[in-house]
Amino acid sequence: MEITGAEAIIESLKNEDVDVVFGYPGGAVLTLYDALYKANFNHILTKHEQGAVHAADGYARATGKVGVVIATSGPGATNLVTGIATAYMDSIPLVAITGQVSVPLIGRDSFQEADIRGITTPITKHNYLVKKVEDLPGVIKEAFYIARTGRPGPVVIDIAKDVFAASLDYHYPKEVKLRGYRPVYAGDLGTIDKVFEELRLAKKPLLFVGGGVNLSDSSEELKSLIEQTGFPVISTLMGLGCIPFDHPQFLGMVGMHGTYAANMATTECDLMVGIGVRFDDRVTGLLDEFAAKAKIIHFDIDPAEINKNVLTHLRVVGDMKWSIPALYLRVQEVSSELKEHIVEWIEKVRVWQEEKSLRYELDTELVMPQAVVEKVSQLTQGDAVIVTDVGQHQMWVAQYYGFRNPRSLLTSGGLGTMGYGLPAALGAQAGLPNRTVILFVGDGGIMMNCQELAVAAEYNFPIKILIFNNQCLGMVAQWQRMFYGGRYSHTSLKGSTTDFVKLAEAMGVKGLRVSKPEELSRILEEALAIPGPVVVDIRIPEMLDVLPMVPAGARLDQMIIGGKEG
Repeated sequence: MEITGAEAIIESLKNEDVDVVFGYPGGAVLTLYDALYKANFNHILTKHEQGAVHAADGYARATGKVGVVIATSGPGATNLVTGIATAYMDSIPLVAITGQVSVPLIGRDSFQEADIRGITTPITKHNYLVKKVEDLPGVIKEAFYIARTGRPGPVVIDIAKDVFAASLDYHYPKEVKLRGYRPVYAGDLGTIDKVFEELRLAKKPLLFVGGGVNLSDSSEELKSLIEQTGFPVISTLMGLGCIPFDHPQFLGMVGMHGTYAANMATTECDLMVGIGVRFDDRVTGLLDEFAAKAKIIHFDIDPAEINKNVLTHLRVVGDMKWSIPALYLRVQEVSSELKEHIVEWIEKVRVWQEEKSLRYELDTELVMPQAVVEKVSQLTQGDAVIVTDVGQHQMWVAQYYGFRNPRSLLTSGGLGTMGYGLPAALGAQAGLPNRTVILFVGDGGIMMNCQELAVAAEYNFPIKILIFNNQCLGMVAQWQRMFYGGRYSHTSLKGSTTDFVKLAEAMGVKGLRVSKPEELSRILEEALAIPGPVVVDIRIPEMLDVLPMVPAGARLDQMIIGGKEG
């Protein structure tokens, strides 16, 4: 079949079951966009390339599919960099298709030329520069394979402008053979046997689950495993949702803003089994004192993560779909024995849960952000797709929303990208049109990509955007308050005259405002009932800290608790 390079890209996307792409046109990709027009391919035009890549990321996290973004050469491509890095840090499958100047002009500092391969090499699983049209089908097949297999991640395909218009005899490859890339699915069953023996010996075991469980869609397998063992379970931020929040064995999130029970269990356990986690510094606190009394076992698909931050006693390399069921088959035989062995440990953990639950101060005059999250959780019964930006609101959501399902929290964990939330929510809604998508965002973060409100209006995406408006950059101000003597250097937003209700309405989005506690329930219910997108400007106290908090460089048991029962 003789077609152009641009047409070959579209046929290849169809072969990969891509149902929507996000992007922004420009000179180097005009031929591709002409082909998209002729094919009537589902494309969502954002208002900025960074919005497009975050939307593709949100789509991928919500659906489990590969997100696809298109941008032109030069500034179009470089505007994708933050989003690519965000996806890379959180292992999100993404394919970015960028235009490049024509082959004869490459390397000549031509108009809108940028070496996007060189720029993105540290933040991609792989990248390509396509100079020959006949290479396109094979490159696209490889890119999707690399993005979705093994530990997922972003891949960049940079395509010279003249390749889009050139012709080729199109055949899409049926399989991929890459000499240097052979992701491991099944590991060593002998190691599973060793892990099983350690579980039988442990008196204070703890399961530690992370984003790898969500990414591998292994939540049901994990739930079966934990119920057979009876072991308490803690989670990273990225692992929230893979175990229902109200499961009796779940202690909550661990780390800097983790629960008292999760942090104390980490400090006191004698065996920690990490499943799909990175042992990130926001989790470990003082690294030398992290789980200091425990042997650590690490399950991960990426061998590069093993012993990177925390030294392990045993490692299990393989896909969670293989490793968790393999361990389950062993523990199933001795489930009662395991549970009887840890009765005292479970009682101790329960005391921690009861003594130091999450708490906050109630106020009759001010709207407390924790109360907002709790109310949203109640109204949605923990079944919404929750998207956050980055900051205090992100941690309050992690602490107070009752996540029941996997892939229900979309947030920038590793890179901590402000401006991620709004476009990611658009992508999630595009991928899951029948689900309720709710965005929590601060008054600082919303301004970073607020132009994408217009996209929500154009496509009538019914996302509910809850702005926690405390007139400051909350998390940075909290650190300044705690560790910099209250010197609020450029974190106050009181000089801002932005009216978020008017901003929303100017973009074609319904705007509402909550100023008093008694307004909260009524307005949230109203927002959820409106069929289109809604912005709710919620005025919360300025001087409010996210607690508990483990100060940087402290042990996990050295938490600042604070607050009264809420």
